Amino acid sequence: MKPVILPVRRQLSLTTRLSLIFALLSFVIITLVGFTLYRTLEKQLSIRDDGALLTRVEQIRTLLRDEDVINLIHDKPKLFANMLGNHEALLVLRFPGQAPLIEVNPGHSPVPNITPVPADADLTLSAVQHSIAENDTPFISVSAAAKTSDQPHQLEIISGRLMTERTRILEVYRDQIILLALVAAALTAFLAYFIARRGLSPLRRLAGQTAEIGIKNLSVRINNAQAPRELLALIDAFNQMLDRLEISFTQLSQVSADMAHDLRTPIGNLLGQTEVALGQRRSVEYYENLLGSNFEELLRLSKMTDNMLFLARAEHADHAIERNELQVEDEFQRVGEYFEGPADERDLRVSLSGEGCVWADANLLRRALANLLANAIRYADPGSEVSLLAEQEPGGTRISVTNHGPTIAPQHLSRLFDRFYRADISRSTTTHASGLGLSIVRSIMGLHQGTWQASSQDGITRFTLFFPLKKPASGLKNVNRE
Repeated sequence: MKPVILPVRRQLSLTTRLSLIFALLSFVIITLVGFTLYRTLEKQLSIRDDGALLTRVEQIRTLLRDEDVINLIHDKPKLFANMLGNHEALLVLRFPGQAPLIEVNPGHSPVPNITPVPADADLTLSAVQHSIAENDTPFISVSAAAKTSDQPHQLEIISGRLMTERTRILEVYRDQIILLALVAAALTAFLAYFIARRGLSPLRRLAGQTAEIGIKNLSVRINNAQAPRELLALIDAFNQMLDRLEISFTQLSQVSADMAHDLRTPIGNLLGQTEVALGQRRSVEYYENLLGSNFEELLRLSKMTDNMLFLARAEHADHAIERNELQVEDEFQRVGEYFEGPADERDLRVSLSGEGCVWADANLLRRALANLLANAIRYADPGSEVSLLAEQEPGGTRISVTNHGPTIAPQHLSRLFDRFYRADISRSTTTHASGLGLSIVRSIMGLHQGTWQASSQDGITRFTLFFPLKKPASGLKNVNRE
C-alpha cells in the first residue's frame, strides 16, 4: 500500500493577512456608507415622486372645479396628457360607477382599484399607494374625488406612474457604490501591503540579527536602538534569553571540562595500578592493597555519579519534595553525631545551637547540612570550632555553618556553589573533594524556594541557608550573595 502524502498547507504571510483585513474592512465600511446613502436617496426620490404625483392630481382637481368637464375633455383632449409629462404615467377621469371620460395610459399599466380621497379633504403623502409592477418596477398611484359642475358633481381622478426612470437612477447609483467599494478595497489592499511591509521591517531585521547568533558568538545581543516601542519588550526578552543561554552554555562547557578532569584522575589511577599489577606476579598482600585502592577510587566515582544524577533530577525536572515541620534541635543532633568522628580526627569541636522548627524536606535538609558540615570540617583549622546555628525569623528559619580557616577571596565567593568549582585546587585534590557538595546545597535550596549565601572575612567563613515558612506564591527565588 502506497503511503498517502498530504499536501503541505502554506499559511498566508502576516503582510498578506493585514492587507486582506484592511481591504475587507474598507469594502465593508464603504459598502455600509454607500448602502445608507442609497437608502436615503431612494427615500428622498420616493418622497419627491409622491409629491409630484399629488401636485398633478391637485392641479387637475383645481382645473375641474369650475370647468365643464365634458366640454373641456372634448375641446382639449391633449391637455391632460401634457399635464402628466411622462409616457409611463396613468390618468383616468370618470364619474363613480361609469366608464372613463378619459384614460391616458401609454404604458398600458393596469388601473388600480383604490378608494379616492374625498373632495373636501387635502391630499397628503399617505394617500399615495405603492406597488410593484410585473417587471419588478415600483408603481405609485393615487385616487381623489373632485367637485364639478356636471352631474353627479363628483368626479374620480385616478393617477399613477411607473418608476422606471427612478429605478434606473438607483441602479446606476448602486453599481457605482459597488464599483467604488471594490476599487477602494483593491487600493487599500495595495497600500496596506506596502505599509505593512514597511511597518514589519523591524521584525525582519530582528529575525536577521537573531539568525546571525550562533554558538561562536553567543555574546552578541540584539540592538534595540532603532526598534519601535512595540518590539522593545520582545527584544529585551530575546536578550535575556541569550544571557541565560550564554551562561548555561559556559557553565555546561565548564562542567564538561571539570567532569572530564575529575573522572580522568580516578580512571587513570585504576588503569595505572592495574597495569602495574598485571606486569608480573605479585603477593597476596599486594593484591589486597590494590583492591582496596581500587575500591576507594570506584567509591569516589560512584559518589560523583550519584551527585551528578541528583543535580540533574533537581534542576531539570519537577522534583517533588515532602516538606514538614522539623525540630531544629533534633536535626542538629542527628547530623552532629554523624560528624563526631571526622571532627575528632582533625581535633575540631562542633557546637550546635538552635531551637524551633524548620519547614523542609527531612532528607534534603540533612543532606544540605551534611555537605556544609563536611566542607567546614575539611577546611577548618585544626583545634578550632565549627558551629551550627539556627535562628527563627518572621519569614522562616536561617541556618548558618561557620568555621575558622583560610579566608576565601571575594572573586571565589560568587562561584562556590557552581558545579566542580574549587577555590583551592591543591587542597581539593588532597582531600578528594568532587566540587559538587555546594552545588547540591544550591539545588536543595532551590527546591525549597529558599536562599543561600557565603561570606568569608578575617579567617571566618560562614555559609547561610534560609528556609521560608511556607511555599511562596511566586516562582523560585535564587539569591547568591557575597
